[in-house]
Amino acid sequence: MTAQLNWAGNYTYRAQSVERPDTVERLQELVANSESVRALGSRHSFNSIADTRGTLVSLQGIDAEITIDRASRTVTLSGGTKYGTLAEELSQQGFALHNLASLPHISVAGAISTATHGSGDGNGNLATAVCGLEIVTGTGELVTLSRESTPDFSGIVVGLGALGIIARVTLDIQPNFSVRQDVFEDLPWSEVLAHFDSVMAAAYSVSLFTDWSGETVQQAWLKSRVTGEVAARSEFFGGTPALQARHPLPLLSGLNCTQQMGIVGPWHDRLAHFRLAFTPSSGAELQSEYVVAREHAVAAMEAMRDLTDSITPLLLVSEIRTIAADDLWLSPNYGRAGIGLHFTWKPEQDAVEKVLLLIEAALAPFQARPHWGKLFELRTAELAALYPKLPDFTALAERMDPDRKFRNDFLERTVFGA
Repeated sequence: MTAQLNWAGNYTYRAQSVERPDTVERLQELVANSESVRALGSRHSFNSIADTRGTLVSLQGIDAEITIDRASRTVTLSGGTKYGTLAEELSQQGFALHNLASLPHISVAGAISTATHGSGDGNGNLATAVCGLEIVTGTGELVTLSRESTPDFSGIVVGLGALGIIARVTLDIQPNFSVRQDVFEDLPWSEVLAHFDSVMAAAYSVSLFTDWSGETVQQAWLKSRVTGEVAARSEFFGGTPALQARHPLPLLSGLNCTQQMGIVGPWHDRLAHFRLAFTPSSGAELQSEYVVAREHAVAAMEAMRDLTDSITPLLLVSEIRTIAADDLWLSPNYGRAGIGLHFTWKPEQDAVEKVLLLIEAALAPFQARPHWGKLFELRTAELAALYPKLPDFTALAERMDPDRKFRNDFLERTVFGA
């Protein structure tokens, strides 16, 4: 097999083969006939979570079959569908998702399986919209699960690929809505820290971009739901309006970012940071993210500022966002509202891994939970203390995958304790 790299190019998959079934029936056959198998999504994980020593299966060859149920306000689609593809179809039909991740290029099944973000004080991560799943189990059986009728559904949604392969997903949807996006520059850290709750509550979704050094937060992106006329802000907690479209990285053009400058438009061209039609970057970067309980937000940010001598030289940019609490067992927001501290690193993995140890030690008092698909150093013992439902999840995995067909080195290291 030709070597397969992840999107960032920092990981080479070790699987013996990559299969691309074009139907769910063919997917079932592949799973049933494999000793070890995992799903390969958009390859936007920065660690080995999607790998296996056996067979990788990509669902991108399976038709999206986006089906909207207007009465129940749900949409059902193939797990390999990209969020951007889904968003555009929903918008054309008069509907919307509650949120999007920074990149619309990622697959739905991969994003929900790892509790990938989205943001906003009142918004759960993307997995909170899941109300139904069709999963191919280790025997090749296709089982249908739902929020209403399936015991332990809250443990299955963020399954890390350990329970089976998600063939189809059903998501809650809502009527179309409009959004305006405004960017402000150079907010004094003193203002942000003193008024953090007000800063993050100022719009439907707020993202702060910083390198943790200096006296100012470089950018604040406000994504506001619009139902009528909205007065333009002349300043935002000491920050001034950007005079042109901005990219999170100060030296890059904002051309491939979603519409800014306060121009009102469709939700799907505002809630993500980047346009589906553009590649956001070359992939020459690494990423990490830690979610701490909301009450520790200011202390956690101050801890990161204290590490600026170690963090900033390796950093491309860091993003701060908030996420609502949920009941999904392995979600970083299980049982608590959170603040996400996201790090986009230069592609210097050895150095980054050393800095991650410093970050994890500094954030340990705040019970920081890592993003499952990004770089982190924590192992089962530390993670078990952070996720109270982890024992229940491992028991669920034993029931749903008794032959351990979907396990891999990553899961043994972080979840199952090997």
